[in-house]
Amino acid sequence: MIKYCRSDRGQAFPIYIMMVAGLLFLAFAFFAVGKASATRNGAQGAADAAALAAAQEARDQMGPAFLAALLLPGGLDDFFEDNRIGGGGSCDQAQRFAAENRSDVVPYGCDWHSTNSRGEVTVEVKTRYTVGDSVIPDTETRHATATATAVVEFRCSPKPEDKPGDGNGRDEDKDDKKDDKAGPIKFDCDGRNDLEIDPADPDPWAELGKTLFAVHLIDD
Repeated sequence: MIKYCRSDRGQAFPIYIMMVAGLLFLAFAFFAVGKASATRNGAQGAADAAALAAAQEARDQMGPAFLAALLLPGGLDDFFEDNRIGGGGSCDQAQRFAAENRSDVVPYGCDWHSTNSRGEVTVEVKTRYTVGDSVIPDTETRHATATATAVVEFRCSPKPEDKPGDGNGRDEDKDDKKDDKAGPIKFDCDGRNDLEIDPADPDPWAELGKTLFAVHLIDD
């Protein structure tokens, strides 16, 4: 009887070893999946930061052209029709922010599309680091890639100018007169308090730009 029990124990031991080995493999596999997920999240964070940086840089750069457009009749419409939102050195800024997150913008991976009063930039990045060694083959050479899209969107509308005159016709002659110097222009921005801009003597663009143009990420 004793010999029979010892035989059972001898047969169970290899099964026990196989179960432990299987559990260890699963543990390492889950660890590898976790590392891959962390790498992917790092790539997405780098892409988000790069896209936002490109959009914010584009907003900062458009100040002189936007303010100059306010000096011309119909200049604002021409400004947006010419697709002035985007481009410039904004993609260089995207690369700088990607690098800060240990990633790089892939070749031709910064693309602008502008329509009317809205500009979109899509940035694709690739991590400089890999998933690392794991029980899953080839993870030590696998980099993560991700894309993000940010928009620069004009969120204001010029308020209609007050009609001159008091109703008695005394100021009708003023209708045909144009001042050599453009006066302040009022904007209604998302229902906020009226924004008034004097194109000839504007406030610093850093603050005006944030009020006039919204910058945010959108789902791809």
